[in-house]
Order: sequence, then structure tokens, then C-alpha cells
Amino acid sequence: MFDVIGKRRWFFLFSGLLTIPGLIFILLTPVTSGSVGLQFSIDYTGGTTWEIKFKDPAVTADQIKAVFVAHGIADAEVLSTSDGYYEIQTKTAALGTPPPTPTPVPSTSPAPTGSAGASASPAPSASPSPAPSASPTSSPAPSASPSPAPSGSAGTASPSPNPSASPSPVPVLGNQTLPTTGKFGEIATALQAALGPIDSQRTLTTVGPVISQELTQQAILLVILGSIGILAWMTFRFRDVKFGATALVALLHDVVVVVGTFAILGTFFKVEIDALFVTAMLTVIGFSVHDTIVVYDRIRENKSRHAGEPFEQIVNHSVLQTFGRSINTSLTVVITLTALLLFGGAAIRYFVLALLIGIVSGTYSSIFNASPLLVVWQNWEDRRRGRLPTGRPARRSAS
Repeated sequence: MFDVIGKRRWFFLFSGLLTIPGLIFILLTPVTSGSVGLQFSIDYTGGTTWEIKFKDPAVTADQIKAVFVAHGIADAEVLSTSDGYYEIQTKTAALGTPPPTPTPVPSTSPAPTGSAGASASPAPSASPSPAPSASPTSSPAPSASPSPAPSGSAGTASPSPNPSASPSPVPVLGNQTLPTTGKFGEIATALQAALGPIDSQRTLTTVGPVISQELTQQAILLVILGSIGILAWMTFRFRDVKFGATALVALLHDVVVVVGTFAILGTFFKVEIDALFVTAMLTVIGFSVHDTIVVYDRIRENKSRHAGEPFEQIVNHSVLQTFGRSINTSLTVVITLTALLLFGGAAIRYFVLALLIGIVSGTYSSIFNASPLLVVWQNWEDRRRGRLPTGRPARRSAS
């Protein structure tokens, strides 16, 4: 019979090797101001994500970034994707701000038309249609827009709508249109002027700083409340705080493994944590505790059946009896998640990766961490209360 509990120090050592590197990268996140460690998406930092594709495949990320820098957004990060799109991320949520100067341009166009400009200016202000002083053919032109009002010479007035309509480049790209107002409308026009037309726009998402702060607070609150609820329920369910506390420690192990892995991936591969990551973490917490409850239930049953045996042997029997069930249950989920990771697409790739790492870690911690920790705590409590020392069979009371 394999002695899982007797080799608990090796399992604790292995857990330390899993968690310590990730924990170091997590702690480096605030120290390095985010350059090392966890990389947060705009869901938590605020900003804009814009994915576009140019008709010219020779456009480079450096050329796109140069346009953003020229328009005062120096923090723009431009990444090329495998399907030809460029993902542009900025910390600036500037879609709603008005452009600095382009709109006052129409007011200067009527100036060069001498006396005709003076006679034509009252005509559009009164009403666009009754303009009898000018020729009849020039009256429909002001009705389209008020800017070509100088009708002294109709030939020179007709081209004026082109420069006056500053938001004219509004290409429809599938179900989306390029921005035409605010800072990003200005940049979209500048990008097309410098690098050619934009062929497709996949996403354009802006999150303000207030919303990102609320999302961060809610994510932390959800994890804390979930942990407290698990501790309270398991303490009530097993009538012993040791069961709830050790399950919580095993749960913390799983959280550190997943978050630490993403801190390492964020440092070296710029993998970001978004709102779906919190969903993945809550799922991992629930799955990990589910496995732990299965083992603890069998420990409680065997404790009443084998009251004369040492607690270590009771726990070891219980772990071995539930080992097959835990592995088989987790394996079915792991197979499904592996298929999703390989064929599910880029949108859910890191969400599935977080689930996969967390469920494997949760299965390990339920068997090789939670139960051995319960034995360590129980042995310490027995020695503190003056019961038989370690190595001699100690009768366990029902309490």
C-alpha cells in the first residue's frame, strides 16, 4: 500500500517548487510598476484596444506607432497578430474627446470671395431655399451643406464641401465603422493618409478609469467572499475548523499556481489578465474545494469506522480509496479543456489555459496537500494536549 501521508514532506517540497517562482513574479508586479509580473488588460487599467488591418500588407507596427506618437499618444503598444491584424493598446480612453482644431476650417472658406461673399452670407442664415439673388442653379448646393454659400461664382464654390466635411472618411468595415470623432477619429484619418486605407476593423473597446477601478474592486471582493464562504461552510459541515482551514490553504496553493503562471507568462510573453480570468479563478476555486470535500467526507466516515487506528492511517486509507474517483473526474475535464485550448480560438485561449492549470493543480492539492496538512495539524494538536507522542498509536476521540 502506497503511503501518501508518510511522504508528505516530498509533496510539500514539490508544491514549494511550483509556487515560489510564481509568487516572486507576483510580488515583483508592484515593485517594477508592472514591467515585470502580472500584465493587466484595459479591463483593470482603463484605456483603449483597437484591432485593425490595412490593405497594404507591407505596413509595419513601427509605422503605426509613429503615427500615434505624432498625435501625442506615446504609450501606444502595437502588436501584430497571426492573421494580419494589428492590436493597438493605449492607456488613453480618448474616443469621446473632441478633435483640437479641424472643425473651424469651413468658416475661413467664404472669405476670399469679395462682395459676392457679403451678399451671399445672409442668404443661408435666413433660410437655405429662398436665395433668389443668386442664380437658380446654385441654390441646391447650399441646401446640402451651409458652407458653399458663396455663390458669386458657382464653379469655385462647388469643391468646397470636400474640405469642409472633416468626418467624411467613414468607411464601413463589415458591421463596424472607423471612428470619425475624438482623438481616434483624427488618428484613423492620419493612419489612412500615411499608410493607405484600412481594410478591416475587428474590435474597438474603451474602458474608463472609473469602470476599471470598480472591476478591480469587485474581482478582489469576489475572491475574498468566496474564500470566506468556503471556510465557513466546511467548518460547519465537518464540525471542525481544521477541515475548513486546510481546504483554504490548498485553495490558496491553486490560486498562487495559476496567478504565478500568468505572472511569468506576462513577463516573457506579454499575456494579460482580463475579466474572464476572474471567472476562471472562481471556477478553479469551486472545483478544488469539490475534490477536497470528497476526500474529507471519506476521512470522516473512516474515522468512525476505525476509531482505534492512528489518524495518519485513517487519512491514508481515505486518500487511496478516493484517488481513482478524483483522477477520473479531473481527467474528463482536462481532456475537454485541452480540446478547447487547441481548437477553441484565440478569444478564449487564456481563459481555458487558466482553467486547465487550476484544475490540474486543484486535483493535486486536494490529494497531496490538503489531507497531509490535516494530519500535520492533528498531530500538532495531539502533542500540545499531551496525548501519545508521534510513532505510537494514538486513540482519536470523536471530537
